[in-house]
Amino acid sequence: MIKYFTALILFFFLISCSDNSKENHTEHNDNNLINNFSISGDIKGSNDSSFYLEALSQNGKIEISQSKANKDGKFIMKGNIPGFGIYQLRMGKSSDKIIPLTLEPNDKIEIISNYDDYTINPKLFGSEWAQIMTKYMNLFYDFQKNQKELIKMSKQMENHELQKRYINIKKELDDFALFNMNNNPSNPFNIILSSFAMPTMGFENWNIKNLEVLKKVSNAYSSKYKGSPIVSEFEKQINEIELAYNNFKINNDKKKRGYAPEIKLNKPDGSIIMLSELKGNYVLIDFWASWCGPCRRENPNLVKLYNKYKNKGFTIFSISLDKDLEAWKNAIEKDGLIWANHGSDLKMWNTPLVSLYNFSSIPYTVLVDKNGMILATGLRGQKLEEKLNEIFN
Repeated sequence: MIKYFTALILFFFLISCSDNSKENHTEHNDNNLINNFSISGDIKGSNDSSFYLEALSQNGKIEISQSKANKDGKFIMKGNIPGFGIYQLRMGKSSDKIIPLTLEPNDKIEIISNYDDYTINPKLFGSEWAQIMTKYMNLFYDFQKNQKELIKMSKQMENHELQKRYINIKKELDDFALFNMNNNPSNPFNIILSSFAMPTMGFENWNIKNLEVLKKVSNAYSSKYKGSPIVSEFEKQINEIELAYNNFKINNDKKKRGYAPEIKLNKPDGSIIMLSELKGNYVLIDFWASWCGPCRRENPNLVKLYNKYKNKGFTIFSISLDKDLEAWKNAIEKDGLIWANHGSDLKMWNTPLVSLYNFSSIPYTVLVDKNGMILATGLRGQKLEEKLNEIFN
C-alpha cells in the first residue's frame, strides 16, 4: 500500500488569545467581540453564494465568520481573530473552493476573482503576502493536477520511480517556497510555504539547506509574533526536525556499516520493546498495519514461516503503522500473529522509522542476522521463504 504525500499545511492553528491582538476598534460582531479584520470580495459568478472564514484546529475546522455575496458576487466579511494564524476562505460548502489565508489583527484584505478561477488565480490586495499567495495558488493548482495524473499511473510504477516523479512535479513549488522564505523570512505567508521545505519524504534525499531556511523563518517569526501559539508550535516543529535529522545522521552512519538502526516502541500492553533485545536471533522486521490489505494477506505466510523456524533462532518483530490501538490489537489476534514482538508509536506514516528505514510502502521487511547486521530488505512471499530456507537449511 503506497504512501502518497500531498503538500499540505503541517500545522494546526491553536485557537487561543494572543498578545498580538490590537484594541483600537469600535465595531462589534454578533458575539460581542471587537471586529479586528475585514475581507471584501468581488467574485464574479458567485451570485448569492455564502463565504466562510475557517481556522484549522486540532479538533477540526472552526468557523470564524461568514458573509453572503450579493447578486453581483460582492461581499464584505468582518469578525474577530485571536492573532496571527492560518485560515481558509471557503466558497459555499464545497471542499474544492477554498483558498488559504494568513491573517493577523487589523488586516483589510480584498479578493478579486471569478467562480471558476477562485482557487486558481485569485487576485489579493491589502497584505504584504498577497502577491506571493496569488503566485502560490497558480503553482499549487498545476501541482495538484500533475499529482492526480501520477496517482492514476502509480500502479504501473516501482516505488523509487513514483518517488522520483513526485519530487519532480513538486520541484517548482519547492523552489518558489524556498526563494520567498529565504528572501523575506518574516512574511506571514511563509507559515504555509514552509511545508514545501520540510522532509515529507524522509531525510534520505532532503536538502539540509532547507533546515537553515526554516530556522531563519522561525527566528523572524519569534521576533515579530511574540506570544503567538502558532509560532510557538512552528518553532517546536523546527526543533523536532533538527533533532530527528541529527538522529538520522547517526543511525544512517550505523546503517551504512550494515547494522539495523535501533528501534524502541510501545507494545500493545504499553510496555517497551527494543530491537536490541532480540539480538542473538535472526529477526524479520515487518512494517505493516491493520488497514493495509496487502499486509493482512501476507500475514498467513509470516505465521507459517515463524512456526517453521522459531526453534532454530528465528523471530519476527512486527511494527504497526496504525493510529488506533484497538484496531492494531484486534488485527494481531485475528491474524494469529502469535509472536511476542509487536510495537508501534501509533503515528502511522509520521513515525520516524519511515525515514530511518527509508521505505515508502507497506508491507516492508528488513531481515537482520544474530548480530543485528542487515541481510536483506523488501522480502516477502516466495523470496522470503527461499532466503530463510537458505539460512536455516
